[in-house]
Amino acid sequence: MLFLSLDLTGTLTMKKVIAAPFFTGLLLACVLAPPAVSADVLVLDEVRQVEKMDLPTNGLSKAEVESRFGAPDKRHEAVGEPPITRWDYDTYSVYFEYDLVLFSVLTEGQVIDSA
Repeated sequence: MLFLSLDLTGTLTMKKVIAAPFFTGLLLACVLAPPAVSADVLVLDEVRQVEKMDLPTNGLSKAEVESRFGAPDKRHEAVGEPPITRWDYDTYSVYFEYDLVLFSVLTEGQVIDSA
């Protein structure tokens, strides 16, 4: 295998390099092998299910949520500053900052459709 190199003075030199087949194979294996990736996986079925469900949306007040969706199964005490409160319903939980909905989250295992 021929190898071209450029030194600091700008001189181009050609060198003959003998690459062992083992190292060539190892290099190819490293380049062509799929990388091992570890990441959280977003389950699209859950996202699609949430889009189909009528859940409390960001910005609703606690009074509006209770009026529209009924009383929660459980009300958790506020935590932190600003105070974050959680209301649990049968299939989802609603998180509030002060008096307004931040977001609603399905309870684990509540995906019904796999659209």
